[in-house]
Amino acid sequence: LGFYKTLFSAPGTSTSSEIPEEEQAEMGLTDGLIRFSIGLDNDIERTYNMMRECMVQLEIL
Repeated sequence: LGFYKTLFSAPGTSTSSEIPEEEQAEMGLTDGLIRFSIGLDNDIERTYNMMRECMVQLEIL
């Protein structure tokens, strides 16, 4: 995604938003799809714990 940090994005509404919704569906870019990019991280355990807590709060885990 052009950034060195760990981050999440929703490709259907960001990087692939110019693609028509029908084509996005054919490509598997559904509304709930989240892209996770692991970047350079000085404290990966802290990042993991933050990610996990967010997913627990969103009832993904």
